[in-house]
Amino acid sequence: MLRGKVVMITGAAHGIGASMARLLHKRGARLVLIDVDEHGLRTLAGELGDDVVVCVCADVNDFDAMRAAAETAVDRFGAIDVVVANAGIEHWAPVQTVEPAAFRRVIETNLIGVFHTVRAALPSIIDQRGYVLIVASASSYTAVPGMAAYGASKAGVEQFANVLRIEVAHHGVGVGSAHMSLVDTPMLRETQSSSAEFTMLLAALPGPLRRTVTADKCAVRLVDAIEHRKRRVDVPRWVAAARWLKPALSTPFAERTLSRQMARIEVT
Repeated sequence: MLRGKVVMITGAAHGIGASMARLLHKRGARLVLIDVDEHGLRTLAGELGDDVVVCVCADVNDFDAMRAAAETAVDRFGAIDVVVANAGIEHWAPVQTVEPAAFRRVIETNLIGVFHTVRAALPSIIDQRGYVLIVASASSYTAVPGMAAYGASKAGVEQFANVLRIEVAHHGVGVGSAHMSLVDTPMLRETQSSSAEFTMLLAALPGPLRRTVTADKCAVRLVDAIEHRKRRVDVPRWVAAARWLKPALSTPFAERTLSRQMARIEVT
């Protein structure tokens, strides 16, 4: 049951985070919503419209800010029962041309930002015998050209979740990782609009990998994962097969189509 539980969500102003916040609110959870977009947070809080929502404008790259956000949650609600490390960014560019600063920014936000989020909330989570949900990606299992930083960060947070799960199991804390294919979010639409090459690569993917799911459908699965303290959640469900087939997906045969598409992109 989620009624009365305190759930802290990063990247909460838009996309999956906002959809989760709406659904959790309907189920009676108390929310601590964190994002760098203060206007987006205030808009969402106004929509939810009651006193069981706390908004904190903070950057997951700043550990002190995340620790202050966790302290705000505990001061307001007494504890944190669930933390959802959802904030993330992506950037399309091949390794040979990506700006080092852009590569670093993706790694720091998606990987170090997850650590900051979890580390800040963990003392209260342990006290509550609570639950940690780390939002990874199908990119934890698959490789898409031009997405080296994103793929590395999402593979990294999957392993972070695996390690954390072992470390905190004796405290009664559950840890889950979420792995989604393409989700129709502002982040995905921005990457598509800013990179014709990314769109070309998506067109070369097999049918299921090209299809998007809505943020609302994704949120339903993730909130269910919280309620049942799942170790993993895959959206759509076929993404689970990619985890088991990961070695096969990195064979020359499996990589051939994307490799050929990348060659075409380089000459356009």
